[in-house]
Amino acid sequence: MRTVDVARRSGYSVQQIRNLERDGVLPPAARTASGYRVYAQVHLDSARAYRALAAGTGPVEAKDILRAAHEGAGARLLARLDAVHARLDRERAELALAREAAAAISAEPIADVRPADAMGVSELAAALGVRASALRHWDAEGLVVPDRRGGIRRYSPAQVRDARIVHQLRGAGYRIAPLRALLPELRRGHRWDAVETALAAREAGIAARSRALLEASPALLALLAPTGAHG
Repeated sequence: MRTVDVARRSGYSVQQIRNLERDGVLPPAARTASGYRVYAQVHLDSARAYRALAAGTGPVEAKDILRAAHEGAGARLLARLDAVHARLDRERAELALAREAAAAISAEPIADVRPADAMGVSELAAALGVRASALRHWDAEGLVVPDRRGGIRRYSPAQVRDARIVHQLRGAGYRIAPLRALLPELRRGHRWDAVETALAAREAGIAARSRALLEASPALLALLAPTGAHG
């Protein structure tokens, strides 16, 4: 196959195919006497595998997996794939815990604020099992902004609830920016369905990555075939 043939059949541009060969994602192509690249099925399988893997685990890890395949390190390739699947399984478990916790937290009544109900940074950090620096970071990012009494941070019951929600969603993989948009809505209208929507979006993302890994399987199996099987 020519470069353009591999590009068209894998969904990449000609330059991207050359770049993938340069980065070791594709094994070195044979050359004609005049210097033109000649590709085989192994190159197409590699490009297709990388395309799906990059969507499932990110380009850096995908490149390492493909290099392992071309170096004959089948054990390392399989170990890396196992690690990716294990990570996705862990994310699913964390997401399920976050969903359960968010539902329980949302159902808790918030009593009238009393001075004794407020918590300091160290108290709340210990209750959540996070570093005090994490709470200060959430404060700086506008996620959970405590009251200040004499310059000392004090968290009301409502703010403690916000911190618990943030803690669960951060544990489920949510980044700061989406949370910054979500928290004000929770405070204004108690729209706990927004939390479920956010968690559902995260679940869809995990599912998409799982499907991408599944789509990479046929091409990866072809790369693990005995030498000469590609023709």
